[in-house]
Amino acid sequence: MADEDALKAQRIRKRDALRAMGVDPYGRRFPDVVPTAEVRRRAEPLHLTPGDRAELSMRVAGRIMLLRVMGKLAFLTLHDRSGTIQIGVSRGEVGDQWTTLKQLDLGDLIGVDGFLGRTKTGELTVWAQRLTVLAKALRPPPEKWHGLTDVDLRYRRRYVDLFANPQVRDVFRQRSAIIHAIRRCLLDEGFDEVETPILQPQYGGAAARPFLTHHNTLDMQLYLRISPELYLKRLLVGGMERVFEISRNFRNEGISTKHNPEFTMLELYEAYADYEVMMERVEQLVSAAFEASARQAVPARLAALEQEYVRLKETKDEETARRFAAESSLDAYREAAEKIRQGRLVGVYKGRTLDFTPPWPRKRYADLLEEHAGVSIADEEGVRRRASELGIPLHTAKEGGDSNAVPKDHAVLVNDLFEAAVEDHLIQPTFVYDYPAAICPLTRRHPEDPSLALRFEAFVGAMELANAYTELNDPEEQAANFRRRTAGEGEETMAVMDEDFITALEYGMPPAGGLGVGIDRLVMVLTDQPSIRDVILFPLQRPKQDAPVSR
Repeated sequence: MADEDALKAQRIRKRDALRAMGVDPYGRRFPDVVPTAEVRRRAEPLHLTPGDRAELSMRVAGRIMLLRVMGKLAFLTLHDRSGTIQIGVSRGEVGDQWTTLKQLDLGDLIGVDGFLGRTKTGELTVWAQRLTVLAKALRPPPEKWHGLTDVDLRYRRRYVDLFANPQVRDVFRQRSAIIHAIRRCLLDEGFDEVETPILQPQYGGAAARPFLTHHNTLDMQLYLRISPELYLKRLLVGGMERVFEISRNFRNEGISTKHNPEFTMLELYEAYADYEVMMERVEQLVSAAFEASARQAVPARLAALEQEYVRLKETKDEETARRFAAESSLDAYREAAEKIRQGRLVGVYKGRTLDFTPPWPRKRYADLLEEHAGVSIADEEGVRRRASELGIPLHTAKEGGDSNAVPKDHAVLVNDLFEAAVEDHLIQPTFVYDYPAAICPLTRRHPEDPSLALRFEAFVGAMELANAYTELNDPEEQAANFRRRTAGEGEETMAVMDEDFITALEYGMPPAGGLGVGIDRLVMVLTDQPSIRDVILFPLQRPKQDAPVSR
């Protein structure tokens, strides 16, 4: 901390020196900046050879990531949103601004006006004619600018993580592209994008514990939404036949590599459709998201990995290179890139290739339970025995804190067993359909077996990615389901009465399919990120004085 304070004090003195020289250390508008990637593109047709300079002026701006002063010559590496470029500064060409250069540090933001050229070693360079200070950084960037490696600190200081780690920026650019592709796909299919309340007088639409708040003026209790579902269905009643929302949702639950209390979800509803149509929508949307992200990112990542692999072989030894290849999933990226060249939608996640090419496999819930847990969904005694063997609690505490445990309903125990025994096997994109009806109160029952619901979940990488129903539109059956509490669900239940929603259904809601897709998890699997916190810009963290959240 003392060293950091000393460095900060040194930078403050340099900032004050700039002010004394009449230089504003925090800049102002700096228009007509050319991105560094565009600078490189414009340089290509010039065919500059080492030592050449062109009469092509450029204006660039960015953060100083390297700074070397050698007598009357200085070289800076400037980073912006599109890449990096070298800046050459000659004392003879910038004159009095050389004293400005002497007050610059790593991490400072500057603007440069100059001419394109190449150094004697062939490096493309903007030779500065004028320097403009845009922001003096009072804190130094992480040591060895290319790596802020403390994971907890990365999440707390994401603003540093983004400029220090290029791969992190790439992930969030891909996230933006994925969301844009999904939105564009749905708009092209005739869906209307809508916004529904975040503050709700009654939560619903998911089995989750809500956050509670209070509106002072109206003196009323409100909840942060756990799902937009019931409001979107009201829009179906109102005649908006295709609607979607990319929504922020809030669930007062645990934090893990798959869960963040605040998360992003796509939810859509389509009149006159069912859950089979929703399967097609998932394939369509994920394909669009893949094209906008992994289609380019996987080959680019492979090229970077191959380059590093060759460098390690040449500068270190074969064993170091092999270890790097294993840790970076190089073989998986090679396989994925080759499949992409062949026209398939193949990405990499946690060292495995994932094939998103439609159609995805479709498997019955009951069949998977029997295959991996070894019991029939109808065998209540067998389910309890197998659950006990796996350490799954057979009872749950009564609501309200009563310590007396009650036996879990069969459907709840079945689903606990499914999560424990089956989900880890669902690596490749897979639709699992026909869930126990007792845990699906918003879903239409199977016409041939009322104990089953017309519901599916899409799994990728042993993780639920999407959830969809053939929606229940019978108001009396829906009201009865809301009143029915299934033993073992506890506070995390969908059986929460919403009288206004029942009223809406009584006006008539068309048969429909509904779908929810976890955007954060989709970004995880398409960008090969192991934790949901790696794809959320500012994930929730414990206060700094407490122990960090376990990854």
